[in-house]
Amino acid sequence: MKPLLYVDGYNVIGAWPRANREQWPLDECRDRLIHLLQDYAGYTDQEVCVVFDGYKADRSTRSIESRAEAMTVVYTRHGETADHYIERMCQQLPKYREARVATSDSVEQTIILGRGATRMSARELWRELEQERSAGRGRHQTPSAQQRTALSSALSEEQYALLDKLRRQK
Repeated sequence: MKPLLYVDGYNVIGAWPRANREQWPLDECRDRLIHLLQDYAGYTDQEVCVVFDGYKADRSTRSIESRAEAMTVVYTRHGETADHYIERMCQQLPKYREARVATSDSVEQTIILGRGATRMSARELWRELEQERSAGRGRHQTPSAQQRTALSSALSEEQYALLDKLRRQK
């Protein structure tokens, strides 16, 4: 079973240095965060659930959207905070399920620790997202002479370059 990461969406957006610096509107921040978390879920092979407050919204029902294989976006209903939703979901997890919660809300961090999940601050999540994104890009680049597969490492640099040139001509 994949590890699970719950993200308090608006809390994490509030700690996003680039969004604050560039003063993106809230809907753009939400869309960009969801996109980044989808990439992150793919890079790290874990399930990610980002939860946005509907506490002050007019929404009478909760909406849950599945995006990609391991990404869920939740908008809570009127009167329900993201914190309450995440706490309830952590409480319902089986003991063997590894779960983390990304929020900078100290009360929330204390509660989820008592419910068996581990915590990380919003800044820690941003740091981890950036590191994984950089590492993911590195995994998708053309292998250098030191990063070749076993078969390609048997070739000389010249042979490898010629085969690479042929491959790219198609």
